[in-house]
Amino acid sequence: MLIPIGIVVLAQVRIRSFWDMNNAILGVLYSVVLATLFQVIIKQLIGGLRPYFLDVCQPDISRAAANNNTRLNGVGFHQIMYSIDVCTNPDKQALKNAMTSFPSGHSTAAFAGYVFLFLWMNAKLKVWSSHQTSFYWLALLMAPLLGATLMACALTIDQAHNWYDILAGSTIGTVMAFASYRICYAAIWDWRFNHIPLTRTERFGYDREEMERAVWIQKLGWGRDKERGHGHVGREKRLSERARGHGAGSSNGVVNGHVSSLGEPSRPRPVEGRLRGDEMV
Repeated sequence: MLIPIGIVVLAQVRIRSFWDMNNAILGVLYSVVLATLFQVIIKQLIGGLRPYFLDVCQPDISRAAANNNTRLNGVGFHQIMYSIDVCTNPDKQALKNAMTSFPSGHSTAAFAGYVFLFLWMNAKLKVWSSHQTSFYWLALLMAPLLGATLMACALTIDQAHNWYDILAGSTIGTVMAFASYRICYAAIWDWRFNHIPLTRTERFGYDREEMERAVWIQKLGWGRDKERGHGHVGREKRLSERARGHGAGSSNGVVNGHVSSLGEPSRPRPVEGRLRGDEMV
């Protein structure tokens, strides 16, 4: 008898572990891919000079007169702005890389991955929940954020990025990590639900039936119509009809807590899905 029960419990644990690992891997991929896409588009459209741009450009102002194809040399404040026509470095790829500083791609990827790991560990460790946790769990939880910060700040040592490049990349990665985690799990900060992986075939219930119609989709019971007998109002209607049905089949009239036709209160029937006090174990 214990062996089949153990097999069923083990199978349920394995299924939960599979969905949890599946959502965790997908969430990290979603976060990194979306963050990278954002930073690449912004980098190509906006860009910006890296701190070591002049070392790569090796400018020669005397080239402005003979190599000015854009007619932008000697413009701006005090006429100190020049186009890359004044650069003497023949490596076009190096010049292009020196002009794509904003935002930082390494900061974006680091925060996209490590912040997602931070949220996942927070859900597993329940550091901020209904009890006071250990200091060691809190320190372990902060380790991913420390790693992301160190990776981002290291980019300033070799002058690969400006501080605002790093800040923008970190913000993009953090936002994508939060968005990706929420699409894979039932909550972000709510410790009661943030460890529960969501599925594509079943809607997770928060016991908030009044929210079923406040959506734009028509899938898995969402967007129900009141007139068709769905949602919170429809549930009350179905319970009322069920009560009348029980009463019609009884010689004493309505039985759900109402007075019968004989003038005596009948014993309430247990509502379906609930147990009476004497039936509870």
